[in-house]
Amino acid sequence: MAGPADPPGGAPEGTPGGGEDEYRSVVFDETFVRAARLQEFSARERITDHAPAVRRRPPRHRGLSRQVLLLVVLIAMAFGTAIYMGVRHPSRTPGAGEAVEPLRMTVVPLAPEGKVPGTPDIERLYDNSPAAQFRVGAEGVTLPASRRTAHFSDGQIVTALLTAKDYIVRSALDPEVLTGGQTRSVRILLGVDQQDQFDRSFTRPAPDGRHAPTGWLVRFDPSRAELADRRIRVQGTLQAAETDSGTLEVTADHTSVYALRPADADPGSRVSLFTVRRELHFRFDREDLRLHQAQLVVSHVQAGPLSCAEDSASRLRPLLAGGTAKEGGPAATDPYATDGTPALCGSLAAEAQPWV
Repeated sequence: MAGPADPPGGAPEGTPGGGEDEYRSVVFDETFVRAARLQEFSARERITDHAPAVRRRPPRHRGLSRQVLLLVVLIAMAFGTAIYMGVRHPSRTPGAGEAVEPLRMTVVPLAPEGKVPGTPDIERLYDNSPAAQFRVGAEGVTLPASRRTAHFSDGQIVTALLTAKDYIVRSALDPEVLTGGQTRSVRILLGVDQQDQFDRSFTRPAPDGRHAPTGWLVRFDPSRAELADRRIRVQGTLQAAETDSGTLEVTADHTSVYALRPADADPGSRVSLFTVRRELHFRFDREDLRLHQAQLVVSHVQAGPLSCAEDSASRLRPLLAGGTAKEGGPAATDPYATDGTPALCGSLAAEAQPWV
């Protein structure tokens, strides 16, 4: 028999709990009702207006949800921040907010004590000089044994040493540079922050300790002298050390010896030796190492035989075989020795010149 709540014929077939049980799990909340496209008129509306039982509601104008709007705003802010940071912080920065230190340079001419010795025999000239055991060209710029530091690997140390060596070779051993020709091969080894100082040194040279071309590289006045031998003798040292967690420093101390004759002279004319000692201090950060560039921060140059009365900032104007200087420095200076640094001008010691 049917229960008290069942219809007279009992529960319909296929519906175990009856019609109401079929929709018992469906919840019609307010949001669902508001979103319905059909709306039932109230009893009062149907009596008054004789309207149909239901009416179609106008479609709702759906805008962007709050989540989408928030996401768009965040993306726009991130994009704007990226552009702002890119403008304020270019990819090539000197360091932790610090400007790259400009090169400080000193060029000290060394005047001969007597006549400059010379002979047409170049090999004899070298053999009878302190440069007799020097190596030729880049072979004389030897690399020391390298060891990793607390913050730099073996490879980074070698990169710094090789970059310093490249600078020395290009700036003191390249005949094109020595004769007053091209300078680009030297310039490209400097960081972009120093290239303006380098350029100004050649466009407006000045003996101010900042803008002397001979502080950057060795170059002779081509109207005064020319190379008698392109096999330049070199000897010196390179040392690398870590100064802080982001900086390496390389100190270079090399003496280069050049065989010179007067410009446009006959091949059989007398040749003299010219000596340049350079102490260079390089600085590298990780970006410099990646780009194979250096910051040259100190350059101390001693060169002779020169006349102290002539300007040596722009070009070196050597005193050649048989030449003399009217003036000298306060004391004899030996560029082959490791002690003593004259301030403005010195005398080239007799033992620093060949005996012929």
